[in-house]
Amino acid sequence: MARYVYDFAEGGRDMAGLLGGKGSNLAEMTRLGLPVPPGFTVTTEACRAFLETGSEPTGLWEEVSAHLSALEASAGRALGQPDDPLLLSVRSGAKFSMPGMMETILDVGLNDETVNGLAKVSGSERFAWDSYRRLVQMFGSTVMGVDSSRFERSLAVLKDGRGVRDDVHLTASDLIELVETYKNLIRQETGAPFPQSPAEQLRRAVLAVFESWNGQRARLYRRREHIADDLGTAVTVQRMVFGNLGADSGSGVAFTRDPATGRTGLYGDYLPDAQGEDVVAGIRNTVPLTDLKSLDATSYDRLCTHMRTLERHYRDLCDIEFTIERGTLWMLQTRVGKRTAEAAFVIAAELADEGLITPDEALTRVSGESLARLMFPRFDASAVGTALARGVPASPGAAVGAVVFDSGQAVRRAAAGEKVVLVREETTPDDLPGMIAAQAVLTSRGGKTSHAAVVARGMGKVCVCGAEELTVNAEARRFTAADGTVVEEGTVISVDGSAGAVYAGPVPLVESAVIRFLEDDREERDAQGVVDAVARALAHADAVRRLEVRANADTPEDAARARRFGAQGVGLCRTEHMFLGERRKLVEQMILAGTDAERERALTALLPLQRQDFAGILEAMDGLPVTIRLLDPPLHEFLPDRTELSVRIATARARGEEPDPHDVDLLTAVNRMHEENPMLGLRGVRLGLVVPGLVAMQVRAIGEAVAERLLAGGVPEAEIMVPLVGDVRELRLVREEVRRVLAEVSRAAGVTVDCPVGTMIELPRAALTAGRIAEEAEFFSFGTNDLTQTTWGFSRDDVEAEFFSAYLDKGVFPASPFETLDREGIGRLVGIAVAEGRATRPGLKIGVCGEHGGDPESVHFFHTAGLDYVSCSPFRVPVARLEAGRAALAETEGSDGR
Repeated sequence: MARYVYDFAEGGRDMAGLLGGKGSNLAEMTRLGLPVPPGFTVTTEACRAFLETGSEPTGLWEEVSAHLSALEASAGRALGQPDDPLLLSVRSGAKFSMPGMMETILDVGLNDETVNGLAKVSGSERFAWDSYRRLVQMFGSTVMGVDSSRFERSLAVLKDGRGVRDDVHLTASDLIELVETYKNLIRQETGAPFPQSPAEQLRRAVLAVFESWNGQRARLYRRREHIADDLGTAVTVQRMVFGNLGADSGSGVAFTRDPATGRTGLYGDYLPDAQGEDVVAGIRNTVPLTDLKSLDATSYDRLCTHMRTLERHYRDLCDIEFTIERGTLWMLQTRVGKRTAEAAFVIAAELADEGLITPDEALTRVSGESLARLMFPRFDASAVGTALARGVPASPGAAVGAVVFDSGQAVRRAAAGEKVVLVREETTPDDLPGMIAAQAVLTSRGGKTSHAAVVARGMGKVCVCGAEELTVNAEARRFTAADGTVVEEGTVISVDGSAGAVYAGPVPLVESAVIRFLEDDREERDAQGVVDAVARALAHADAVRRLEVRANADTPEDAARARRFGAQGVGLCRTEHMFLGERRKLVEQMILAGTDAERERALTALLPLQRQDFAGILEAMDGLPVTIRLLDPPLHEFLPDRTELSVRIATARARGEEPDPHDVDLLTAVNRMHEENPMLGLRGVRLGLVVPGLVAMQVRAIGEAVAERLLAGGVPEAEIMVPLVGDVRELRLVREEVRRVLAEVSRAAGVTVDCPVGTMIELPRAALTAGRIAEEAEFFSFGTNDLTQTTWGFSRDDVEAEFFSAYLDKGVFPASPFETLDREGIGRLVGIAVAEGRATRPGLKIGVCGEHGGDPESVHFFHTAGLDYVSCSPFRVPVARLEAGRAALAETEGSDGR
């Protein structure tokens, strides 16, 4: 028969899965000899059995009764004993900390009879009735389902009537009246009386805690924190100790270090004459923990000793709850404390310096997610008001600027020294100059992998997408919020890319010292604190990681920044971004060309421009690999919008004028190239095979840039990547063209230009036929954005805003598959492609250049899958470096490291 109950003396901190975090840590403190009120824990297995069947598991209450009898014997009093009752606390305690998400019931065992016995033995009638009213309120709301606000209103009415602000000023008579009010309220709301049987109170309290595992707030918290729904919660049953017995009693919460900054010292709050729930609820103003020294020096000194013991034992920041009962200190809970990103790095570094943990352990105590939060500027939380709108937090950080509605205006205003925010319904490649010029990008459509999001993240630009509450009217130069607020062009707004929120007016920014350090500010590096801690964590991650980290960079400036951030090359250089601005006219000429000669003239004009771009990136990354992807998007993206052209032509004709012949030619081309689903149409390798000379022009530009660097004494390592390959024959045709062109370049330059040719694995068929494709590919790079899109059948520009929030709420996704790699589906395709590719070509270099390359959880998967490198936006490079180190340590330890 399963065992469902353990005494505190029988457990330990390594039993959190069975006893929950609270129960296992109470057991650990008991083993350490700290003053813990005795008790026992009902296991998570009992909870799971109850939730599966809807009834208590067989034998549970026999076990509870046996442990209760032992607890009564050790206390010398019994539950329900009239003259000196044993009272109990019943608390939830899941494996992973979920503070405040589940239920607690205190003072179990009080009733109309035992309350008088408690008053007599304690010598305080007020204390007894204060404890009774707490039980009735907690039990009524938690177990019997009465809206807690009804109790709060009754209490507020009583305090107003007595002219007092705090509960502590209510008299015993007041509390007796309040208990009766509460009991009447329960009967009115439920039709049943408050139970007078202490045994029934205990049984129902335990089951209520079980049921709270599936409460709305608990489920929401688990989804946010990625905690599994099937773990269940344990329940701790513990002898009550009382902080509400007068001035020599109280309760508090303490931290062994500052959870906000990581600084050493004792931090926390204390509340005299109060139970622990009063401290957490904030119903009265607490005093700093240091004030306890003057209130009760003996208890303070004992607490300090116990805190040092716990920190050294747990080797981490400890969060502690305690109660002082008439001068006697009791330890009620400890756990490894939650902390800010800044504190996480500082504490890890200081614990390593103190010899409590190793450098490897210090690295496992921080995360890429925490580092990312430190890298972006943040708003001053005290100055944030009500949000105008909320959307998808597409690219973290905070920015302030004047609203503009088109790229040209953004560029002009920024050139004049003004900070601007580019607001669009959605962005296109044409908006790139404006995005570069703007402090932030805000769209009313799109998701985390829309054009705006992907490009903004690549530039480290703040971005909120899919703010559907906003109605953007670019022609009228304004947008309208859901509350009717109209924001005209030039109005200053603030955009929080971390929270996905937009605010009216300027909100003060807090600058990131970590970014200044990563940009090689030596003065900043020399400073102690979080910057030094981040530097040490990154250095150790670099020392232990196996995965290389490259950057997605399309300009020499991006490449240079990525190198400063620690990138070991460029894993994705997108050539389409080089065809914008003034060069777009040349692309139009190529598309509109009526003859081979006209097309060749356009390509010839593009050649030196592309060569210059490649030369700059190769120089910035000299000696490191630069993977250049040939043109990928459909050509129509470089032409004007079909509807705008049609309207322009129709308007001219309606006025009796001849439309611009160039517009007519462009519309003809747009109509000719129109596709219902262009992302699954003529793009990538297909474009290169259909448009004569396009591949040759790009390869020649790459080859000549390599030759130029070689002749200048550089060490260029260009790699040519062919996108959207689904069949080996496509890649074979392109590779033959590449060889031919590079041979011509070599002969003309007098140096050997040899660039490896590989492909992006971004279609399911490519992953499933990777063994064949590896016959021609010298390297693979997973394009996980498109691989996710084509495998799931999602349009990444649409679905996130349309139904992803519902899927996340319903638990279909633990996280967006465009944000964190879907291991079961996409991950399986990656595994197949890696195995089959290397079976054909041993030692095949394999990386990933999709957005997942900078996602902390996905980096762990790529390490385990055997990839050689990840590539991500420059601003994600430090995050990937850190997580690659953590992944290597996790593999050694046999865990996922997260």
